[in-house]
Amino acid sequence: MATKKNQSRETYQLKVTLAGSKPPIWRRLLVADMTLGKLHEVLQVAMGWTDSHLHDFDIDSVTYGEPNPEDRAMGLTPTRSEKTVRLSKVLGYPGAKANYTYDFGDGWEHRLVVEKILPAMPDAAYPSCVAGKGNCPPEDCGGIGGYENLLEILADPDHEEHEEMLEWVGGNFDPEAFDINKINEALAHSRRPQPGI
Repeated sequence: MATKKNQSRETYQLKVTLAGSKPPIWRRLLVADMTLGKLHEVLQVAMGWTDSHLHDFDIDSVTYGEPNPEDRAMGLTPTRSEKTVRLSKVLGYPGAKANYTYDFGDGWEHRLVVEKILPAMPDAAYPSCVAGKGNCPPEDCGGIGGYENLLEILADPDHEEHEEMLEWVGGNFDPEAFDINKINEALAHSRRPQPGI
């Protein structure tokens, strides 16, 4: 599959860290200017999530995501559409920060920071992952607290729930696993030309 080469003049170097993870689970990404909706898709792939739950971005106390028409009727501040806001408009400078929440039940909080804004390389294809550490926690394990509990159970063959949890994670789980090639292969599949991206 041919990938679309970057046409933008700038590349954003982002670091995303799963808040509360010890040791930190993080990714360093290079992305062209894109909508926050597209950035959500990139974050899902890079971190290893399955996009099975709701999410939003909090940037300078403004929430971006999928708007709910009932918010205004319920007296809530409306969520702005992530599909119409570009990275360059809300995170367009080095040091810019955002919080990205995935799965409001488990509450996976991610801290995003724009580390650098670089000139785009003419032959480079974005997005790409250039560094990282740690495996993505299993979906629906109960947030950071549930994840820590799961790791304790998996590390203790004598724990009464060990076999059950081992089966639940598919037979084995390595919290330190990080395969940059696998992530970049998945990101390559996300590089489909789309209007407005």
